[in-house]
This record gives sequence, C-alpha cells and structure tokens, in this order.
Amino acid sequence: MNKGRRIRELALTGFFIALQIVMTATQIGYIPIGPINVTTMHIPVILAGIFLGSRYGSLVGFVFGLTSMLRATFMPGVTSFIFSPFITVGGISGNFASLIICFVPRILLGWISAKLFRLLRHRGVHDLLACSIAAAVSTITHTLLVMGMIWLFFAPSYAQALNIPVEGIGAVILGVITSNGLMETIAAAVIVPALDKALWPTVRRMRLGG
Repeated sequence: MNKGRRIRELALTGFFIALQIVMTATQIGYIPIGPINVTTMHIPVILAGIFLGSRYGSLVGFVFGLTSMLRATFMPGVTSFIFSPFITVGGISGNFASLIICFVPRILLGWISAKLFRLLRHRGVHDLLACSIAAAVSTITHTLLVMGMIWLFFAPSYAQALNIPVEGIGAVILGVITSNGLMETIAAAVIVPALDKALWPTVRRMRLGG
C-alpha cells in the first residue's frame, strides 16, 4: 500500500473517531431511556468498516467501546458496572467481563460490517442495498452480543440493579433486543446507505472505498 493512501485512510479514520467524540460529548451518541441507552454510535463504526475495511472498522469500533467505558465510569447510571470495571454502583462492581462486553461486540461491529459489505458487493448486490444489509446485520449482531453477554456474566447483578427477580431477567433482555435493538437496526439500515451515498463522491476522490 502506498504512503499517500495510508495517510488518506488515517485521515478518514480520524474523522470518524472525532465524530464519535463529538457524539459522546453532546449525548447524541448515547440517548438515555430508563436504565439503558439507545445508541447512534454504531453508525460511524459501520461507515468506517464499509469505506475503509475491517481493520479500520475494528479500530473505530474499539473507540466506540472506549467511549462507552469512559461514559459508564464518569457518568454512571444504575447499570453502568456492566460497561466499566472501575466503578461500584449500589454495591455492585464491574469486573473484567465489563471490558469484554464493552469492547468485543463493538470491535466485531466494525469487522462484520466491512466483511459483509464486501461479500455482498462481490456477489453482485447493489452498493446501497449491500450497505443497508451490512448495517442491519452488524447492528443486530452487536445488540445480541451485548445483551447475551450481560445475561451470561451479570444476570443476577443486572436483576438486582433493576430491582427485579432474577427469573425475569430474560424477559427484560428480550425486551431490550426487540425494542431498542430493533430501533437501532432500522436506523442503521436507513441512515448508513443515505450517508454512504452522500459521502461516496468524497471517498472516491480520496481513492478509497474500493
């Protein structure tokens, strides 16, 4: 890879990371609804994967995880221990599993969106449709991973934080997946193709996104 292309890739990656920082600072990226947040932070991650490939998509996904951890640490809510090993809320502490939940699904979000988009294009799927499918699949996969890991690692603590019986935690997690997760998936499937169409001329002028 030539040096000029690497610089252009890093510049576009820097743009997506800066966008995430702004979205975090203005709370556009994390919209609180009850004890959880509806997020739009997945949008820059997916776009980075589509435009720049799995490596840079994963990097922007890592930054998504980092902002999530920092927000949980310095602006804690009742369930923030899930995303930060550095805090204790209501006598419940985060641990190493918090880091797994915080980073692994977000890194995979960028990786999956990149790989799936390129696979669909290789199969002859139109770019905008490929964007929509890649965005939807990677988003719902991210949601399933986060909520599945919460159930696996923190089910009793999560139930305690929400003041519900442990037996009811499955219904709560399913509710989050079918409500917030569905909203985030639909948003990604609509917004990502629109932004792809708007940004594609600039990306092509930078000789990226092939």
